Amino acid sequence: MKLLIQPGDGISALVEGIDKARKSVEIAIFRFDRTEIERALEKAVNRGVSVRALIAYTNRGGEPSLRKLEMRLLEAGVAVARTASDLVRYHGKFMMVDRRDLYLLAFNFTYQDIERSRSFGVITSDRRLQQEAVKLFEADTRRLPYIAGLNSFVVSPANARKQLAAFIRGARKQLLIYDPKVSDAAMIRLLEDRAQAGVEVKIIGKLTRRRVKLEARKLPRLRLHTRTIVRDAQRVFVGSQSLREMELDARREVGLIFRDSRIAGRLVKTFEEDWTLSEKDAAAAEREKAPAGKAAKIVVKAITKELPPVIPVLQEAVKQVVGQDVHVDPKEIEATVKDALKEAVAGVVQDVVQEAVESKEAPDE
Repeated sequence: MKLLIQPGDGISALVEGIDKARKSVEIAIFRFDRTEIERALEKAVNRGVSVRALIAYTNRGGEPSLRKLEMRLLEAGVAVARTASDLVRYHGKFMMVDRRDLYLLAFNFTYQDIERSRSFGVITSDRRLQQEAVKLFEADTRRLPYIAGLNSFVVSPANARKQLAAFIRGARKQLLIYDPKVSDAAMIRLLEDRAQAGVEVKIIGKLTRRRVKLEARKLPRLRLHTRTIVRDAQRVFVGSQSLREMELDARREVGLIFRDSRIAGRLVKTFEEDWTLSEKDAAAAEREKAPAGKAAKIVVKAITKELPPVIPVLQEAVKQVVGQDVHVDPKEIEATVKDALKEAVAGVVQDVVQEAVESKEAPDE
């Protein structure tokens, strides 16, 4: 098994893989703008290799380029199929060469993902993984149901939630997570449980629900485009699905879970370097959040200024529950409620504003 680390490894490894094909190349595409790969596919056709491309029926903002790509590939002799429209997205990215080597990628076939983003991919010749990938490719090409048959081949929505939950529960010492958006409530609870059990949990990316036991940092200087988890420096998940409800339950996402201490070691080293870099750039990250912080202050000030007295409401609520009046300190209650409201509103507003800014800057991945 071989690890691809972006930026750096992607384009040459993919082109070399296609150039070595003797019988077949099968490729699943969500985004694509690399002419080197397109030329390699055309050259493969010209030397008699069967080349099939499964192209997403839609993505946000890039559909015209996908349709143009379809036409160019068809003209080059590639057999092109389009995914169904039953799922929100067909977001998986993988390639098979001679049905012997499987390239499972967290990145798209694009300049931005390969040259300017932190991402990973793996190349494996494991026969069982290859067979499962073929089964998925054929099912999606023919628009037939896919039934998961291998726990280590993680496919949304077929088995991803179950397998990733089991993967997280198995952590005993450490979980290092790259994820642009960790937001699924059940997955966050699992991460909290592991943290409370003494497992070190570090997240590079975004954690949408604030938790004391979980620490998340933004990746500086590079765009983050991978979903990768390293468990106890031994086992690894690499794929296209975030710990996010939509990507676990409503989109086609593909990943692998495997044990490889050598690859795990390289990923741990890369993660720790990125983690340290994010710490050094903390001040810059805070400056980037300034607009969200200012917006939160404006909203908090407006809400607390118009906040009605809570003591009468509290006394009436207590009376309804316990059947009698209770004495409370009005000043203490008012101050506590205002502080809690400020914190809650500020957190929500900052998350919403920052997410809006980030979604405007980056298209659907």
